[in-house]
Amino acid sequence: MTKSVEQKIIKPDLQLYRHADHGVSTGAILPPPYRNLPFPLNVYAHATMLQEGEAAEYYDGLFPASTPNFLAAQREFADLILNKLPPPPGQILEVGADLSTVSSLLNQHGYKVQKMPPAVQQTAYPHGFSATDIPVTNQALETYKAEQESFTAILLRDATQAIEPLTILNKAQDLLALSGHLLIAGEFLLKNDATTCNIKKLPLLDHLITLAGRFGFELIGTTDLSARATSALDYLLQLVATHRQRLIKDLSLSHEQLAELEQFNRTCRGLYSNNQIGYALLQFRKKTQPKWRLQLLKKNQIPELFELFKRTFNHDMTPAIWHWKYNSIPGREIGVWRERQLIAHYGGIARKILFFGQPQTAVQIGDVMVDSSERGTLTKKGPFFLMAATFLERYIGYNKPYLLGFGFPNERAMKVAERYGLYAEVGRMAEFSWNPLPKWPRIKSRLYAIDQADDHYAAGAVNHCWQQMANDLSESLVGIRDWSYLQYRYLNHPSNHYQIVLVKRRFGGKARGIIVLRHDSSGCEVVDLVAALNEIPELIVHARRLAGINGHRRLYCRITENFATPFAATGGIQQALDFRIPASIWDCAPAIELLRDRWWLMSGDMDFR
Repeated sequence: MTKSVEQKIIKPDLQLYRHADHGVSTGAILPPPYRNLPFPLNVYAHATMLQEGEAAEYYDGLFPASTPNFLAAQREFADLILNKLPPPPGQILEVGADLSTVSSLLNQHGYKVQKMPPAVQQTAYPHGFSATDIPVTNQALETYKAEQESFTAILLRDATQAIEPLTILNKAQDLLALSGHLLIAGEFLLKNDATTCNIKKLPLLDHLITLAGRFGFELIGTTDLSARATSALDYLLQLVATHRQRLIKDLSLSHEQLAELEQFNRTCRGLYSNNQIGYALLQFRKKTQPKWRLQLLKKNQIPELFELFKRTFNHDMTPAIWHWKYNSIPGREIGVWRERQLIAHYGGIARKILFFGQPQTAVQIGDVMVDSSERGTLTKKGPFFLMAATFLERYIGYNKPYLLGFGFPNERAMKVAERYGLYAEVGRMAEFSWNPLPKWPRIKSRLYAIDQADDHYAAGAVNHCWQQMANDLSESLVGIRDWSYLQYRYLNHPSNHYQIVLVKRRFGGKARGIIVLRHDSSGCEVVDLVAALNEIPELIVHARRLAGINGHRRLYCRITENFATPFAATGGIQQALDFRIPASIWDCAPAIELLRDRWWLMSGDMDFR
């Protein structure tokens, strides 16, 4: 439910803030709104009051060097917004930083304004601090309810960090009338590569503009406000330096807190100077209603995913499997809807890896599907391209949740992605097979079964073997295979059963390696190995013995071709598989040349084995 609150500017005794003696502490009688503001807003509010005699409503502000203070700058920003809007009357939704000056001006000119914080839990301004009687909703944008196409314009300021851009654009499509305006003001990343510092987690400007186009919005104007933002940062740095001692005393701060804040603002100032980030006002117009709508998949939409999965692959995905894939280690899923029906899905399963010996997070692309009725649209406007390109832009590359992605598409699917310029091949999978061996024990090694998640001895042995393997693969890319991972991947799998075996020395008991086996009608498969690479021959011998003990006719193993040598040395018969290993070339990510033939991947790295 929407509720209105009446908010007024609080003007405390200005004499309190105009003491010439800054050594006098006023902390005990600071107005409650300033005491309750979170750091660093409390710093900016108090410093502005000390400097200007009145607190501004918003502090990460914009103003040209000629503007004397925050309050004047906010009035100028309000005039700028007014000039970008269609003529009144009309209904406007404001989302983001407290924009009371803007709201009041729009109200005076005949617009009906509805305000909304960027996120309910991030409402930074206490009741009684903002200068407006404009109605404020306590709903989040994602759940906000209003009549379809009832708004003339939507204004967002500094909201794209708190609110997912897909949510913004979906809601804008729902709420804006045709030709309605979407204004987005905020900081953006202007370039992105391995050297870029994105300490504010800003969206890339070009990506947001491209994404808006996929939602039927055309860009009709861009106003660069970066110079105003840098002036504001300079002013904030000056304010804190000027009133440092009063701020420390009155707000009970430490010198370290203010020093860290100043360093953060100086870093941001440098990013502006280097043109890595900028501040812009983007003006979009709703041009069309798109045929397909992109959304992040929500939990209440999971039943639709299960239906699409069954139509696509002719078997069921259970809730337990979905939870194991996407919820145990939070992943990302993008869906495409047409007329309220889910017709495509693109999933990403998070994976902790070592990237040339350094910890990173990758994402395995999986459960990629398009309803058969929509597969004929194999263009850059079709559902597969829309969701794949959006996923890569939002999540994979430098300064994103996942440094790189991988997967196991077949050759046909890989060619489609290559044609669109989405992926490039960095590896292939091969299969080795062996005949089983008799069950006779080995003289120098023996086996220990791992079948309990609380086996402390096994935990130590697995972590030891993983460290040996990690050392050998320090010039490669490999998913982390420690005890925590083996528990999640194999011992806690909701439907598959795996045989996990520790191979250790018969005398002394030192761990040599871990074998993970899967038994089915096609034979005994080595799903995973955790060991130093020189231990692979011994592990394969034991795997062949176990295949014979379990009555299988063959043992087989899948591995990336670039690591075929130690398996070929065991006498295995090698054959090619129709699996390609992709990497993103759509956006700024590690170069293909760096990644090619570097992955260690086995069947256990596939979510479906």
